Amino acid sequence: MTLRTTQYRHIRDLREDADLTQGYIAKMLGCSQVAYSYYEIGKRDIPTDILIKLANFYNVSIDYLLDQTNNKKRSI
Repeated sequence: MTLRTTQYRHIRDLREDADLTQGYIAKMLGCSQVAYSYYEIGKRDIPTDILIKLANFYNVSIDYLLDQTNNKKRSI
């Protein structure tokens, strides 16, 4: 497992915990399901605008999405 693969693990975990499909999240983000799946497995970098949308959708910090912290809460 590469660093890039583990870097985005929280994105997959949040989606699975919410019992949502990749297709649902992709539609919400305005991208294809294939593009979104590449984000989850680290095959493609996640653009900043997509990270912001995901953080807002899941109500977590961008640092959490990028596996820089295990604290889901956002700073005020």
